[in-house]
Amino acid sequence: MKSLSETWFADGCIDFELKKYTLLAYLQEVNKCFNEHKLYPQLADVIFHYNNMVAFRENKKYLQEQFPKRFTGIQLQQLQLLYEQMIEDDDLMSELEDIIHYAAGKMKSTISSGAELYEFVEDKLRISPVGIIPLEQAEGYFFLGTSDKKDTRVYYYRLSIFEKHDEKYRSIKTSFIHSWYRSVGYTYESIKHELIRNRTELPNPAVYAIESAFPCPVDETLLPVAKRSLVKYISENGA
Repeated sequence: MKSLSETWFADGCIDFELKKYTLLAYLQEVNKCFNEHKLYPQLADVIFHYNNMVAFRENKKYLQEQFPKRFTGIQLQQLQLLYEQMIEDDDLMSELEDIIHYAAGKMKSTISSGAELYEFVEDKLRISPVGIIPLEQAEGYFFLGTSDKKDTRVYYYRLSIFEKHDEKYRSIKTSFIHSWYRSVGYTYESIKHELIRNRTELPNPAVYAIESAFPCPVDETLLPVAKRSLVKYISENGA
């Protein structure tokens, strides 16, 4: 899917009809992915663009603090110049305000659709510990699959804490290890024992099974939702 540029609303000719066409073509692709139950990276991308426009409209300094990683110096300079032009040109300011107001409304509606899908998938997840969970849960493994299939993807995870605006948040990094096929004689416990035997760097790992009752694309939806849900689960259970 072709995304918008970070400064799409300010690129080139600032014309409402032109920007409207660009926006609607982009959102059509996003909604098509949502209809196919594909959430990422589309949901994160449209949220970024929505926050970007709101921040630009309200405070350019906030914009620079909020998105330092995705913006280049040239892009920030472009936005700075645009602000200066807006101050001096009432027509330009009015046109840009119309574009942002229209785009923000359309994006907000699309974000709501994506959020509904996210919540639906999240509600269909079931997380359960495999065996005894150690006190240290900052790293370990999780098994990912759907209730209608026996194929199980195994991932290593590691949690870390970062601070933002005087608040602490948890982030998770994962890496795919292998896929196993579960059976009556080869259970989650069996997979856990094999991991411990073959990966000696974690002799007593925290291991969780995450199953979804809703079949959906793994990389675009199930995995991202499962990762966030696991962070929430571990945080709420005392890690």
